Amino acid sequence: MFVAIAVLFLFIGVAAGVVGSIAGLGGGIFFVPALLFFANLYMPGSMTPQVAAATSLVVIAVTALSSSISYIKQKKVDMQSALLFFIGSAPGAIVGVYLNTLLETTQFTLLFGLFQLSMFVLLMVKDKIQPRQLNWDVKRHFIDNEGKEYEYGYSRWMAILVAFFVGITSSLFGVGGGVLMVPAMIILFRFPPHIAAATSMLVILFSAVVGSVTNVWHDHVSWLYAAMLAPGAWAGGKMGAFAASRMKGKTIVLLLRVLILGIAIQMIGETVLG
Repeated sequence: MFVAIAVLFLFIGVAAGVVGSIAGLGGGIFFVPALLFFANLYMPGSMTPQVAAATSLVVIAVTALSSSISYIKQKKVDMQSALLFFIGSAPGAIVGVYLNTLLETTQFTLLFGLFQLSMFVLLMVKDKIQPRQLNWDVKRHFIDNEGKEYEYGYSRWMAILVAFFVGITSSLFGVGGGVLMVPAMIILFRFPPHIAAATSMLVILFSAVVGSVTNVWHDHVSWLYAAMLAPGAWAGGKMGAFAASRMKGKTIVLLLRVLILGIAIQMIGETVLG
């Protein structure tokens, strides 16, 4: 049984790393449900929501490091923006860790499900939202591989504020924060999708490291399961960054919508029916 769980988590790490890297999500939307379900299936009651979120965050850091290295080589990462977003996300990540300790299992499951459902709705409507140019302090220009030109930017205070809430989400739910960061960058700040995903992964790396240090301090990390997921997550992060430059974003977004909705329904259903 142990070998089967180890092999299963290896494949989950690869799959989550690939999808998380392509979309800039980090992979936590897959790690947390997998840990809660399979770890407790293997040893009932062994995996609490707090430990699942903390362990997921460690693995997210591995995925983010792997993919960020590849994205930096591809020159897809907006380094200055990533550092600015980190200024907001770092304290948010610490706040999220402490909020996580206050939640009971039922509360956690319901909140996570509702959070996923809200992200599904956001993904459904994001293409229909017309971005409005605000008084941007920072402006950037980017031309993609197809020759399409983008102008994007942001106000520094708004970027820091958005990143703060992303950091809270990252640690609270163990999802890496990309499910908020990428839509925010695309909708609010007009980031090109590939730049948004690549930059998000670097921000996720910074935030995940901060959150993980805090979680280690509180002894919330299951190093056994982290070790099972990490090799696949590292490989998946590399594979996802490689595939991102060759795949259409719409296909990945469609897949994410289905997966996020499925997870949301499952976790909300567990709370309602449990």
